[in-house]
Amino acid sequence: MSRTSRVRRTTGKILISAVALFAPVGGVVADWNDTHVYNPNWPPHAKFHNGQTLAFAFELAALSLWQLWRPTDEPRSALRWGTALAGLYWAAQAPAVLAPGAALTDPEFAHPERRIAGLPANQLTVQALFVWPLLAIGFFLANDRANEA
Repeated sequence: MSRTSRVRRTTGKILISAVALFAPVGGVVADWNDTHVYNPNWPPHAKFHNGQTLAFAFELAALSLWQLWRPTDEPRSALRWGTALAGLYWAAQAPAVLAPGAALTDPEFAHPERRIAGLPANQLTVQALFVWPLLAIGFFLANDRANEA
């Protein structure tokens, strides 16, 4: 494998790893405050599920990183699994808003003036602008077939 191919593959795996790590780190930053964990309006069971979601983010990130960086005789399979695991936490957020009574933010913390590229600043905007493009670019760069060209 050429040096350029190794650099592309490593760069791709780093991008996927960044997405994998963004879920648990971003989750703690976004949730370990008065909007979630310390929100007096949240019942204990809601806080339990918040903790469950954060734990799931850490577990998915660990599995994704393990798949991406472990020695293997099947690098394409490991890349597919590493990418899928990095995106799984994010994929679960889109349908979650369809649960009865669910919303992207609680009313007391909604800030309609916060925008990213003209769009409302929320989890789905972050996914559309950053998460899915980074995963796609990372997968393309790390993919052996792309490096053969």
